[in-house]
Amino acid sequence: MSFKAFKTALACTLSAAMLFSAAACGTKDEATSGSGSGSSSSSSTTGYDVSGIKKDASIAAMLPKSVTKDGKLTVGMELTYAPAEFLKEDGKTPVGYDVDLSNALGKVFGLDTQIVSASFDSIIPSVGSKYDLGITSLTITKERMDAVNFVSYYKAGATWVVKKGNPQKVDTSDLCGMKIAVQTGTVEEEDANKAAKQCKADGKKAAEVLSSKLQTDAATNVVTGKADVFYADSPVAGYAISQTDGQLEALGKDEGSVKQGIAIAKDDDQTAKAVQKAVQKLMDDGTYMKILKHWGVQSGALSEAEINPTELS
Repeated sequence: MSFKAFKTALACTLSAAMLFSAAACGTKDEATSGSGSGSSSSSSTTGYDVSGIKKDASIAAMLPKSVTKDGKLTVGMELTYAPAEFLKEDGKTPVGYDVDLSNALGKVFGLDTQIVSASFDSIIPSVGSKYDLGITSLTITKERMDAVNFVSYYKAGATWVVKKGNPQKVDTSDLCGMKIAVQTGTVEEEDANKAAKQCKADGKKAAEVLSSKLQTDAATNVVTGKADVFYADSPVAGYAISQTDGQLEALGKDEGSVKQGIAIAKDDDQTAKAVQKAVQKLMDDGTYMKILKHWGVQSGALSEAEINPTELS
């Protein structure tokens, strides 16, 4: 597995502002068929090979015709969230552990997985209409469960990231006066906004929240000095740190550990039950853990897939 992809994503983000449209970085609704065994590209960044997974007829039969009629499993993703979901060096091919899981689910269902790139905050509202599933490092919250059903499949904490040596002297217990970079629509954005409101309520210097549609922009803002700190899911933050040649470092320990889930339309219990069975099958037969180990993120593994879990942390 190559670790050049994050640098490529950063370069793509910066270049897009000067030379290309955002779509050139694969951030809008673009469908890609999941090969299930990596791309034919010359790039060495490849996913886990799921081509050997066989269709499970009993699980596939649980899906409603609304999902199976076109022979495709359409999955909405925000493709700047390495190592969960991002683009290869070719700028076109989706890779990451969420991509591999999506391809594996397609194999279990006997469907061709179609990854559709979209902005993070647009995915939940579009599940059930534009997408069969939303698989994009979605933290399960009670508020989100009011809008969609979730099947839990991973857990992650959150990490604050600063420039090496913390030159701005960021203190996460007092973020007043700081510029905080986050991705739009994330739990981390909510937390940053709460911190900013508290600064205002306490009469302290304002904290500025820089919210970006792309996760790569949040990291770039710290690298370039536009922001003092960025906040993201722990596997994403760790991957970003590893790809910036020592320019970034984690600030303190990871905060919390919350379950992430696959989003399914709120009124589609059939698909929720089918996805739960399929994910559990992949957990039980070892495929799920092999995918996570392939990307070095096995510390967030779950042993049980649940529909709308009551214990979120």
